[in-house]
Amino acid sequence: MQSILDKLKDNMQILYRRALDADQTLAKLHQQGQGKFQQIFADDAGFKVQSKRFGPYVEELAKDIVTLEGLTGSSSFESELAVVVKKMEQLFNTLSGLKESLKG
Repeated sequence: MQSILDKLKDNMQILYRRALDADQTLAKLHQQGQGKFQQIFADDAGFKVQSKRFGPYVEELAKDIVTLEGLTGSSSFESELAVVVKKMEQLFNTLSGLKESLKG
């Protein structure tokens, strides 16, 4: 269990740095009159927060990981782990997609 939690924390550090960079990029785009969207993820993406920036999503995921740590050894650990992994995957994919779309 601990190795899973350690990996999640390592990935959170990567996501945090990427989210900071992406949020700066989104702020610049917004200043240029681009990026006119209301939220990054759709309502059914599994996140409770709704934001135009990645930071609040990363913060929610960090809280989910802290909660997951408290569930170690309980019957709900695996189901909560699946939720955390899904959110993490969505963040990685979306951040990568944004980076790729800005290269061209």
